[in-house]
Amino acid sequence: MPDRQAYRGALEAIDRILNRGGDAVLEEVVRVLRDRAGFDFAAVVPGPSAGVRRGEGQSVPVTYEGRQVAELRVEPSTGPESGAFLERVALLISAHCATARP
Repeated sequence: MPDRQAYRGALEAIDRILNRGGDAVLEEVVRVLRDRAGFDFAAVVPGPSAGVRRGEGQSVPVTYEGRQVAELRVEPSTGPESGAFLERVALLISAHCATARP
């Protein structure tokens, strides 16, 4: 189960990804959520995913300029602490989700 230290490390990795930029930002972010934050599955919907989806998880909307542009989903759902972490990640990736829309 993810913990505060894993979340902190994942946020630092996501920050580096966003600063570097490039075409694969969202793909790299979902891999960090799986590999560093400890989720079995992570996805930006619509968009990339990493891991194997098994069932119910947790999701947060990704909003940009007042409108929902995507949804961030992870499995397993791990409670309030992961909710705050995911809301932070959703905020950080919002501009990339808005520009990556099909």
